[in-house]
Amino acid sequence: MGFKEFMASIDEALAIIKRGVDELIPEDALIEKLKEGRPLRIKAGFDPTAPDLHLGHTVLINKLRQFQDLGHEVIFLIGDFTGMIGDPTGKSATRPPLTEDQVRENAVSYKEQVFRILDPSKTTVVFNSEWMSKMTAADMIRLAGQYTVARMLERDDFDKRYRAEQAIAIHEFLYPLVQGYDSVALRADVELGGTDQKFNLLMGRILQRHYGQDPQVILTMPILEGLDGVQKMSKSLGNYVGVSDAPGTMYTKLLSIPDQLLWRYFELLSFRPLAEVEEFRRRVEQGGNPQDFKRLLAQEIITRFHDEDAAASAHRSAGNVVALGAIPENVPEVAVSLGGQENLPISAVLRLAGLVKNGAAARDVLGRGAVYIDGQQLEDADRRFSVGEEAVIQAGKKKIARVLITE
Repeated sequence: MGFKEFMASIDEALAIIKRGVDELIPEDALIEKLKEGRPLRIKAGFDPTAPDLHLGHTVLINKLRQFQDLGHEVIFLIGDFTGMIGDPTGKSATRPPLTEDQVRENAVSYKEQVFRILDPSKTTVVFNSEWMSKMTAADMIRLAGQYTVARMLERDDFDKRYRAEQAIAIHEFLYPLVQGYDSVALRADVELGGTDQKFNLLMGRILQRHYGQDPQVILTMPILEGLDGVQKMSKSLGNYVGVSDAPGTMYTKLLSIPDQLLWRYFELLSFRPLAEVEEFRRRVEQGGNPQDFKRLLAQEIITRFHDEDAAASAHRSAGNVVALGAIPENVPEVAVSLGGQENLPISAVLRLAGLVKNGAAARDVLGRGAVYIDGQQLEDADRRFSVGEEAVIQAGKKKIARVLITE
């Protein structure tokens, strides 16, 4: 490849990388890394506090996939060690730590969901307990010595709590230090995070310099607005699209977004070229119906998290009420992975298939006797499913799917 072609390819890669990014710090350092012509180590950390992902979470995961498509190595870090501290970012009070059992359970669910976007063959999944649990008390004290309390209190959420005379536990100061040290342990070239993670991401650069490494480039991704178009997407606010939602539910929700939010969703959630999105926008400005393009977006997202057949038939099942025990035509199909386990209880199958929101909802429909399998009311609430099993499972009057259990 000649120099002009090489530089053009870097420019093209940079355009893809910068799509939808809030900040890229520093851009010239990323260009220098790209010029090295090697796969970069792209890090993103996730504390497994809420295993049910929604489209807001996927903004960052989509960017990881774009890096993979450009030939780079993605390191998906599950913060099982930091999860037991509790991320204080944006919180007005000390968060209760997770138990080891909660972390393990949530981590399994995380991996099952993110691999609907990421290429498993190009993804390295690591847990930061691999190196943090080996640290001695002396090691942790040396790490804590790399930053001052005064600088830590410059962080917005700590500053607000300090001024309001709200408690800040000492271990919360360790969180950004541990996240920063993760970048040292992984020798990260690039780290991604939400805009609310900027302080922690910059900590990685500081600590890498201290340990003699080339500081990582950081990319901050914006926080996605929910279906109301005002507040951030959140399950607690009810303005979300879950990645495990049934196809019909996804379709209904995505067609309900405000028109002005459509282009932001295309930029952050779609993999379509921006030139094509701009053409869609031009056609709407010239009198086209925004609903036509919401359908295109819904079909792309449903295909990503289910399959093309589910996307093609989602409009038929959207919002339909199904009599208990009835099996309609065109039942959406969902594959549920065992995630390395020998079998799964019906409660887990209901959750992973997107037929209920969470474990509490699964217990509710099971307790009400509102779960039907192949048209028959489930009598055994301890029913378990093994690889290769397939059944039409209904949870209540609106959620139904043909579920296939895979390895």
